[in-house]
Amino acid sequence: MGEPVSVVQKPSAIHGRVRFETNRSFTGMGHERYKIDEVIYGERPPDVVAKLLLDSGKVDAVHVYQHTITVELAPGADASGLKEIIESLYTHYKPGVPVPDPDNFAG
Repeated sequence: MGEPVSVVQKPSAIHGRVRFETNRSFTGMGHERYKIDEVIYGERPPDVVAKLLLDSGKVDAVHVYQHTITVELAPGADASGLKEIIESLYTHYKPGVPVPDPDNFAG
């Protein structure tokens, strides 16, 4: 619990797109696509990372396939801060966040 996600940011051959390669598989063998104007109802890992990236205001679309996340940047936006969003996805022990007490865990 709380293991960091390693992320390598790589440019895409298409202007306005950025690719992030991670040490985690988010989708298994499936492709997942998300757009800024669509509601994301699920809570699976690709749903969560897409919500966070789209909520940044810098991203218009997200494609997730296995360990690769490709984003289409919003017009005029840059990719600064997006890598950090993905890296902190499963880090549960952050400053200001209380550490769960296993004796009081209702799971």
